[in-house]
Amino acid sequence: MKLISFVMPTLNEEEGIVKTINSIPKMTLKNKGFSTEIIVIDGGSTDNTIKLAKKAGAKVVSSAKGYGKQYKIGLNTAKGKIIITGDSDNTYPFEKANYFLDYLEKNNLDFVTINRFANMEKGAMHFSNKIGNIILTFFTNLLFNLNLQDSQSGMWIIKKSILKYLNLSSDGMPFSQEIKIESFKKFNSAELNGSYKKRVGETKLVKFKDGFKNLFALFHKRLF
Repeated sequence: MKLISFVMPTLNEEEGIVKTINSIPKMTLKNKGFSTEIIVIDGGSTDNTIKLAKKAGAKVVSSAKGYGKQYKIGLNTAKGKIIITGDSDNTYPFEKANYFLDYLEKNNLDFVTINRFANMEKGAMHFSNKIGNIILTFFTNLLFNLNLQDSQSGMWIIKKSILKYLNLSSDGMPFSQEIKIESFKKFNSAELNGSYKKRVGETKLVKFKDGFKNLFALFHKRLF
């Protein structure tokens, strides 16, 4: 059976981690010939996240705090030829993993990113975050000649074989836009409509600080 790795960063997500893991359609994937591994990369949780993740069947890997740092460790740890990512707060549609995999394989793609805005649950994202995403997506498209609808989405379906060819330098939130820029520039990539639900638990995003960091990172990557 083909191994699919689910990789998700976490930090104090005891309220959402079990729901997130349980939303992965393991039996459906098994019936389609896929086995699964679930890797949770913990950035220093002080609540029951680690205990609950292990109990739900995940492998927990420790990491320093930082979105990019956590993903670098998680992507490197994953053993599957295909990796599916997403946050641990039950916002992303892991339940549609089989559909996303079919899309990747039928279209001979190496990387797929999921557009959250296509079917976003009411109240799932604060208005200021939406504006920030629109601005960041605009500059991502402008600076790198792309046509994305959601440059900040954290759900990707990616073939592990391409990772060694991607220049992924960010240890923080800009990692998300960086992996899209690199993948679309170098490999067969596409954006697929998905959905986004209200998060379970408190957000870890620092709105304006992280937004300006991401914007600065875009110009830095384009110029240097």
